[in-house]
Amino acid sequence: MSAPLHVACVMDGNGRWAEQRHLPRTAGHRAAESAVIDVIEASRTAGVRWLSLYAFSTENWRRPDDEIDFLMGLVRRTLRKHALSMCARGIRCRFLGVSDPRIPVGLARDMADLMELTRDNSGMTLTIAFDHGGRRDIVEAARALIRERVPADEVDERSFAAHLPCPDTPDVDLVIRTSGEQRISNFMLWQVAYAEWVFPEMLWPDFRAEHFLECLRAYRKRERRFGDVRSPTPMVKGSR
Repeated sequence: MSAPLHVACVMDGNGRWAEQRHLPRTAGHRAAESAVIDVIEASRTAGVRWLSLYAFSTENWRRPDDEIDFLMGLVRRTLRKHALSMCARGIRCRFLGVSDPRIPVGLARDMADLMELTRDNSGMTLTIAFDHGGRRDIVEAARALIRERVPADEVDERSFAAHLPCPDTPDVDLVIRTSGEQRISNFMLWQVAYAEWVFPEMLWPDFRAEHFLECLRAYRKRERRFGDVRSPTPMVKGSR
């Protein structure tokens, strides 16, 4: 099996990484930056065309205010630090979510600027799921179909998928969730319907390129049938 077209990562374990070292949780978030950059570069060189990273969920707003404020500032600093490098590497950057009014205006502006800066890049597409919830995306797609007065009998998987955010995004082939936890956590629920999953035990701040490549090797050993008993033929988005 060739490299997966679309890999998604649930970057789990920052808080536990810090607690194991008797550090504040914010130290774990800060340490996560190196893992993010390592995985982005490993994906690009391995031929992965789409990479999605789960950075902040709709449920994460329940965290303490000081932790949320730190995360917002950290994400903004990270975007500014690496924006030109991403563009130079031909990476197109997009954000999935980003609709809550609690997102600082400056951060929202920097996200929009990064998308504009990289929109014409033809290399790997990097999607940052920020203020993202898979259920919310599905509800919003249903609302869009209702507003358009699409007859119920005309709604199928293809038309529904066309109303999801970033509808050109292909289905996820491989999901990597670090820290050993085995949950979906409301992440890209439609797109991961037939994804393969790998659950490395290490916490996200310790995750590096070699671990990412191990996950790709594990993926290549699997046979994907999409419910069939024969060797599958390639499937288009929304047809599974």
